[in-house]
Amino acid sequence: MHVRITSSAVMLALASLASHAAPSAPDRSVPLLPGDPLVNQQWHLKNTGQNAFSKRGGVKGVDLNLAFTHLRGIRGIGTTIAVIDDGLEIKHPDLAANIVPGSKNLVNGSNDPTPESGGNGHGTAVAGIAAAVAFNGIGGRGIAPSAGLKGFNWLLAQTLDGWLLAHGKKPNGGPLEAFTDARVFNQSYGSSTLTSVPGNPDQDIELKTEEETYEDVSRNSHWGRGAVFVKSAGNAYNSFRLSSTEVILGYQGNNGLPVQDANLSTDNNNYWNVVVSALNADGVRSSYSSVGANVLLTAPGGEYGTDSPAMVTTDLSGCARGYNVTGNTANGLHGGTALDPNCDYNGIMNGTSSAAPSTSGSFALVMSANPALSARDVRHILITTARQVDAAQPGVTLAFKDKSGGAHSYQAIPGWQKNAAGLPFHQFYGFGLINIDKAVEKALFYSKPLPPLQKTRWQTVSAQAAIPDADERGVESAFNQPDDLTVEAVQVLVDAEHGRTNDLAVELISPSGTRSVLLSPRTALVAETYGLNQQRLLSNQFYGEQAKGQWRLRVIDTNGAEYQYVYRANGQNNIYSLPNAEGKLKSWSIRFFGHRSAA
Repeated sequence: MHVRITSSAVMLALASLASHAAPSAPDRSVPLLPGDPLVNQQWHLKNTGQNAFSKRGGVKGVDLNLAFTHLRGIRGIGTTIAVIDDGLEIKHPDLAANIVPGSKNLVNGSNDPTPESGGNGHGTAVAGIAAAVAFNGIGGRGIAPSAGLKGFNWLLAQTLDGWLLAHGKKPNGGPLEAFTDARVFNQSYGSSTLTSVPGNPDQDIELKTEEETYEDVSRNSHWGRGAVFVKSAGNAYNSFRLSSTEVILGYQGNNGLPVQDANLSTDNNNYWNVVVSALNADGVRSSYSSVGANVLLTAPGGEYGTDSPAMVTTDLSGCARGYNVTGNTANGLHGGTALDPNCDYNGIMNGTSSAAPSTSGSFALVMSANPALSARDVRHILITTARQVDAAQPGVTLAFKDKSGGAHSYQAIPGWQKNAAGLPFHQFYGFGLINIDKAVEKALFYSKPLPPLQKTRWQTVSAQAAIPDADERGVESAFNQPDDLTVEAVQVLVDAEHGRTNDLAVELISPSGTRSVLLSPRTALVAETYGLNQQRLLSNQFYGEQAKGQWRLRVIDTNGAEYQYVYRANGQNNIYSLPNAEGKLKSWSIRFFGHRSAA
């Protein structure tokens, strides 16, 4: 049974919208509306310091700031979110009312992607964060609790045809259907690598097909308003699993740097994906979250739900399937409790897998507040209304030695920086934590849409210059961009020979002097003996700056001594060493995404 909300506060809020006069600024003291028994433990919606069934709570106020938006009646109606994952339980009691036509089981060809295996509860948990039903007297609630949901179990059947269908491409070139197609695509998955992955779509037909699909759906679906693809940054700051028995670990804490830079995989350095990092309930980077210059925003992901809060969301129904099963008491919600006797919910969902649906639900809310906005304008709104968190975060400074033992220092991850357009950016958090109430307010009275998107051709620079060994000054190569363009993102392709690739850092400096670290050093590229092979790297940090002028690529070797790393196999830690090596920047290419100023 749905609880009908008819409070005078809602009526007054709706009346203020109808008047077309901007109401007063949203008030963070607005409480969440009642109607779902677990909602008071969903800190990502309203953080009061609750513990979310873990041992301790977080910091009050660290949340998506959406209570006023829900109070206004803006809850995602008319917007569909596609969950591309390991499946989606479409008959779950807290999801079923939001399921719309269009799901696909890519394993058996049916229209029901409900997992057969109890171990495939990930997509169902993701869906609940984004759009679990509200005010129905059970469970919790989604960020966009009136948005539509459909699911694709692409992770269980990873064919190109399945990928195309899940990402909005109609079979046999069928037309895009604005009313029934997803406007938000959630991709809570990713990969890590020990080698450089070439990212030039002109040299890889499958990558080119995927890029063209992302672009087509992003630009042209929904009568030209487009859709948005949300992508998790990864969970490999400290380590990552290569298989069920193997893990790569940074040695002695990896000097405080991420083992896997989020910019290394082709789906993460793709302009069309909104890449998000994870924030915990204390308002700092979640311990596992991958980071990089490609991160656009941060959103709640939590920790592990034992010592500190994870995310409370839907689980596969029943106490024999999913994360919450009989006898599991690692989290206080689990094991069959009075609040959840049928184990239909879980309190341990975390990861950038959770940050992604937090972002997808946020996009759905802003899109439903003003359906006329393009997906790109909604992206702009979320960037320019994001909240700076962890303001004193200093980044990471790397101390290293040259081959003679001389000491050097390099700011491998800067702290918060304002770019030339006045926007603060941090590789941990992108432009900051999504602020829904503020974004919705801006969307409701948004009057200056962005000019059409421009994508420049790749421009290649031949460098053929030695990379100084263990020298923070590095080697530079320059490109002069002749045309005026307001930057939205910049991509580069880097070809650099080096016998020990994880020594390398790559920076891009704009004509305005903004320094973006495209690739941090000490990554897990320990199996790469060539160097950077057409390695594509993306930066969002220059958003709003002017492209015209000299852009400088800098490649830096950050170690002249031996490097050791840990490779765990079959439970055994094995320490390996890599000898020092030197290298050369051969060439690089650059292209811009942006717009020309309106006349």
